[in-house]
Amino acid sequence: MAEIRKETDSLGEVNVPADKLWGAQTQRSLEHFSIGKDLIPREMITAYGTLKKAAANANYAGKRLDDKRHKLIVQVCDEILAGQHHDMFPLHVWMTGSGTQFNMNVNEVISNRCCQIAGTPLGSKTPVHPNDHVNMAQSSNDSFPSAMNIAAAVNVKQRLIPTVKQLHDAIAVKVKEWDDVIKIGRTHMQDATPLTLGQEWSGYEGMLADDLDRIEDALKGVYRLALGGTAVGTGINSAPGFGEAAAAEIAKLTGLPFARRAEQVHRAGSSRRSGSTFRHTTYPGSVTLQDRQRHPADVLRPARGLRRAADS
Repeated sequence: MAEIRKETDSLGEVNVPADKLWGAQTQRSLEHFSIGKDLIPREMITAYGTLKKAAANANYAGKRLDDKRHKLIVQVCDEILAGQHHDMFPLHVWMTGSGTQFNMNVNEVISNRCCQIAGTPLGSKTPVHPNDHVNMAQSSNDSFPSAMNIAAAVNVKQRLIPTVKQLHDAIAVKVKEWDDVIKIGRTHMQDATPLTLGQEWSGYEGMLADDLDRIEDALKGVYRLALGGTAVGTGINSAPGFGEAAAAEIAKLTGLPFARRAEQVHRAGSSRRSGSTFRHTTYPGSVTLQDRQRHPADVLRPARGLRRAADS
């Protein structure tokens, strides 16, 4: 039988395999949410490594994290960014809506690896506590969507755009190569007027050039991060300026223009935690607040009808 150690959280004790760096909350997720075979994408591990390192740097600069703990957290984050400890992130994508367990998986692994380096027992949360130090000034509701943005932007810039550009450039070569190959153009499934094969393929070249522009334009929204908004976007339990400082650190670490999103409530709502915040979504035929203000008599009738249907 595999050796175990006991770790604790707010619900009590949990048996964790002795050779694993995760802690109580990760183990609970494994026991209750081991659904399917889809693990959290490995890109999210690297993104969270970047985020936690940036958060530690921001908290250290703000004098909320001491030198020893800062160095330990940064050292472990650098190990994660170098590809180490990825087998310590075993959680499935099917978990609670805001990614809380995965955020805690990252916090616990960093904390326990810091314990190893410092020579203290795994699970002791000394000298680095998963919540108080690794997760300082953060919430799953702002860190998980921020990590998704980091993973998306980094992989789009490093993998997608270069691949599309390579295809675009290869087609551009063929456009010139086939400039003197004459063929019949086709419209409405019939022969039309002549053109060169190069001219025809210049259409594909132009489409990919437009696509590259669209991708770059879409990234502008991805670069805006929710950090500093904490649970519901109000910034409670965070520190003034933390979101801006952490986003600036992420920009430094990735070389991409990340910045803190000015409006945080909508972004916090994207984590989908039930009851944490309301996302304003209007469906066809739905009643909006603006409708009620403009036409109170008209909109109350369908509203009552909806209530009766819900009660039945």
